[in-house]
Amino acid sequence: MYFSYKKLWKLLIDKGMNKKELMEIADISSASVAKLGKCENVTTNILLRICEALDCDLSDIVETVREEGK
Repeated sequence: MYFSYKKLWKLLIDKGMNKKELMEIADISSASVAKLGKCENVTTNILLRICEALDCDLSDIVETVREEGK
């Protein structure tokens, strides 16, 4: 299984925001945004900052995905 952040990108589109704006309001680095874009692991602190900045819950930006054949 892995984490998918597709919900985050959809939420940004719905709010009319881009990744740079997310970096600024959530005070996260471009490296963290790059990791999110590659569905790599980020700290829970990063996820919490994003949730606070977007006024949403964790389930609004992250979902788990089962890998094929497992």
